[in-house]
Amino acid sequence: MTMTENDFYLLAAILLLLVLSFFFSGSETALTATSRSRMHQQAKNGEERATTVLKLLERKDRLIGAILLGNNLVNILASALATTLLIRLFGEAGVVYATLVMTALVLIFAEVLPKTYSLSHADTVALRVAGLMRWIVFIFAPITAAVQSIVRATLKPFGVEISHAISVEQHEEELRGAIDLHSGEDPDIAHERAMLRSILDLDDVEVSDIMTHRRQVVMLDLDEPVADCVEQVLGSPYTRIPVYRGNSDDISGVIHAKALLREIHQRKGSIEDLDLGAIASQPWFIPDSTTLLDQLQAFRERREHFAIVVDEYGAFMGIVTLEDILEQIVGEIDDETDITTVPGVRPQPDGTYIVEGGVTLRTLARDLDWSLPDDDAATLAGLVLHEARLIPDPGQVFLFHGFRFEVLRRQRNQITLLRVTPPRDDTVEDQD
Repeated sequence: MTMTENDFYLLAAILLLLVLSFFFSGSETALTATSRSRMHQQAKNGEERATTVLKLLERKDRLIGAILLGNNLVNILASALATTLLIRLFGEAGVVYATLVMTALVLIFAEVLPKTYSLSHADTVALRVAGLMRWIVFIFAPITAAVQSIVRATLKPFGVEISHAISVEQHEEELRGAIDLHSGEDPDIAHERAMLRSILDLDDVEVSDIMTHRRQVVMLDLDEPVADCVEQVLGSPYTRIPVYRGNSDDISGVIHAKALLREIHQRKGSIEDLDLGAIASQPWFIPDSTTLLDQLQAFRERREHFAIVVDEYGAFMGIVTLEDILEQIVGEIDDETDITTVPGVRPQPDGTYIVEGGVTLRTLARDLDWSLPDDDAATLAGLVLHEARLIPDPGQVFLFHGFRFEVLRRQRNQITLLRVTPPRDDTVEDQD
């Protein structure tokens, strides 16, 4: 067995092709594993190679097509040359030797090794290969386009359509997945994760789900004596109070405590002939189907903090404030009028919670990390009514979604207080 000069040339060509296979395999893994968001940030900071990576990822089908074309081309050519060389050296047995040797070389040095390294250094490798890969994609573009056409034509009879566009829903799902992966032992991380989730939910939640219901709204009847109305305003923990005359469904304005105090100061403390209706500002009515994202934008544009929520028939439903929406993002904002961290929720020593029926499911999900469905109900009481399919009596117990609900108090047909036992390790199966 003597190797000639041509055999050495063949061996050198095989080694060169394996290097190219190494390049294509590593580039494929790096460019598909790199973080698009990190590349976007680097591009904003002036990194031109990151801009190239983003352009390549915009048409990932062309990128993958070019890489696969180049990788298969060099692998097949390397195998053919190796077979030719080993047949020349060992005869017919060279086919077997070529198969074994090339399989081992390609698997180790042209697949596993480059892909393993690229997975560990995806961003770095992607930036290094982006410039050369851009030219390879450009050169192979006609061939990859033809291949893609054949692929589409083959899949079309089976009802499979190939689309390059990524929908908004896909982007949002990807972002939600990244948020869920943001984990750690630090309590601040859990809070950050809850805030990011809440921001994405703003466009899916309506103001009716977070508003203060009309039964809990502090209001003033302007037909009452002025002194009584002033006393109610000054004794209220709220700065903005809706006002009406006779009929509480007919909101005629909103009194701001500061405006009232300013008027009393100008009158040197006298409240005789004080017209509270003239002091009140015009109410801002919004439909209960308005999403939190739209309402937040409206608050910013109008520079308002307070809105009256009405249903499709114009009936007064409740109020919503800028603070209500912000609390959906950052959690409960405590001030001097707040009593508990989670209003309406009292933790008990035995691990249960005494919860008012009007507490919203979103509040429980955000502040206590309870996974309760909010598709058919906005409040805890509403969820129990929906799942029970009846109006329960005090003392009745229900098991839903792994939670135990005990009705403690009911006022007419409204559940006002419950004892909730969240699931533990020995979670109870849901009861139909």
